Amino acid sequence: MKKEHVEQIQKAIKAIEERQIDNIFFVACGGSMASLSTGEYFISKDTAVPAFVYTSNEFIHRSPKALGENSLVILRSHSGETPETVEAASFAREKGALTIAISMEVESPLCQNAEHILHYNYKDGSDVIDGELGIFYTFLFRILKLITGNEKYKRAEKQLENLGSLIEKNQEKFKEAADQFGRKHKREKLIYTMASGVYYHQAYSFTSCLLMEMLWINSNAIHAGEFFHGPFEVTDYDVPFLLVVGEGPSTSLDLRALDFAEKFSDKVEVVDIRELEYDGIDPDLKDYFGSALSGPVLRLYADGLAEHTGHPLSVRRYMWKMEY
Repeated sequence: MKKEHVEQIQKAIKAIEERQIDNIFFVACGGSMASLSTGEYFISKDTAVPAFVYTSNEFIHRSPKALGENSLVILRSHSGETPETVEAASFAREKGALTIAISMEVESPLCQNAEHILHYNYKDGSDVIDGELGIFYTFLFRILKLITGNEKYKRAEKQLENLGSLIEKNQEKFKEAADQFGRKHKREKLIYTMASGVYYHQAYSFTSCLLMEMLWINSNAIHAGEFFHGPFEVTDYDVPFLLVVGEGPSTSLDLRALDFAEKFSDKVEVVDIRELEYDGIDPDLKDYFGSALSGPVLRLYADGLAEHTGHPLSVRRYMWKMEY
């Protein structure tokens, strides 16, 4: 990892150490919120520190009562220019919270509004460890180690060195299946995604940012644990589902939903996280790395749709083109 990134993470962790942190808020919009939700999942699962995820605008308007000088607020915006998130950083500082911004743009308004910056490289030839996944997971593992004292997070940080090669291996492994998915579903106007646990956030990101935003395909992210509490009534032979079977404590929820969906739909595609390559990863750390690997794998399924529909992922109707 580059020296500048090491120093940024060390300064942020030192700031956390020097304050009493009673709760942690993860604040962002869209895909950035989905990525930060991974942090909330593991903080809530592995520690007793209350953690919350907010979309930036609601964070401001709801003004959580627990937000104050003993709060840590972690914000993210890829460009650092998302207006709601920039405002959320200012709002959190006004409440006395410790604010840490994650972005690719150091000089962005978000980074200027936050006390500490975690900058990641983007499309500059850097390897994964200096990219958004490497920076975020290093920071997350440091926080978990700080709170719990558990040595496994030190091992996890060390094993992040394998992340780049694992992404390449797993994308190669799923490349053909993803292309076939695009070929089979190129005429679909609606595709549901389903997952649970930490993978639900990946399903949400895939639904909102890839299917709906980039491909203009109607969709909804269904939590596998909620499938039987309403959504399963839409299941029929011609209704497509992309179902992520996770690696972790909620796998049984995914398998139950999968069993039902495959009985009544002829269009069920499965991305089984348990089939990923985990070379160099300790068995007790698979849950953490599965969540990091699932995003790059799912991206291939959007690429497959883009290829076979002739609809580039870069095309927008409204975003960046008008005031809204």
